Amino acid sequence: TTSQQMQQVVTQLRSQRQRIGLVPTMGALHAGHLSLVEAARQLCNCVIVTIFVNPTQFAPNEDLEKYPRMIEEDLDQLRALNVDLVFAPSEEEIYPDELTATVEPPAIAQPWEGVHRPHHFAGVVTVVDRLFRIIPADVAFFGQKDYQQAMVIQQLVHDTDIPIDVQVCPIVRDQDGLALSSRNRYLDIAQRKQATAISACLTWAQDMVEQGEYSTCILVDGIRQRLREEGIQQVDYVAIVNPTTLVELPCIEGPSMLLMAAHVGDVRLIDNCCLTP
Repeated sequence: TTSQQMQQVVTQLRSQRQRIGLVPTMGALHAGHLSLVEAARQLCNCVIVTIFVNPTQFAPNEDLEKYPRMIEEDLDQLRALNVDLVFAPSEEEIYPDELTATVEPPAIAQPWEGVHRPHHFAGVVTVVDRLFRIIPADVAFFGQKDYQQAMVIQQLVHDTDIPIDVQVCPIVRDQDGLALSSRNRYLDIAQRKQATAISACLTWAQDMVEQGEYSTCILVDGIRQRLREEGIQQVDYVAIVNPTTLVELPCIEGPSMLLMAAHVGDVRLIDNCCLTP
């Protein structure tokens, strides 16, 4: 639970030439998180999971207070996967009084999520930078569902010369296609059914591209229309972008990322997929 404890353990592991895998989480673990743990187990001798609900990545109007906290259930799941260590620090441990400055996120944080959650990525890169310095792992594992976040962290590591390899692991979906998220538990039965329209739109777009539709304007308009037909009115963005720069594309000429964010009731959901001509 303290940085000092964690650093002592990591120093010892490094002296034993252990390959350390790090899985940063905010807890309320689901099969998506556990898939990251399993990926870490395959590539590393030692797996460390962090559980910390990071207050700096929530805006005042967001769900920090009601964000699910279930540490005992999380620990039970991690024990079952033979995780070696869990770092569950207090807020004061990560943000002591003298550490109030935030890390400036790279430019790739500005579009899409950066527009709709303007303080989010500053909080993300600040906490990730601190976790990486407390736990200098060999590899860190993040999920593709938060695609822009993963790209932001890769850029952070590159720009600041942090010697950690960032692995991005595939999205894990429920049987109905909905991407797993800790926020899915906020959906009632009707909203849950409605939310499956988001992943259905991704599948529709992939099918259209396979049939030769490469116009991003036509695909984006088609997705927005389908969401409206399912009663999803508040759509933050639908964008088809370059996978590396996240710049919007006029047409699909190579592998491209389809990024979406929409609200089902009061629940904001994000999803994405790769479109390949």
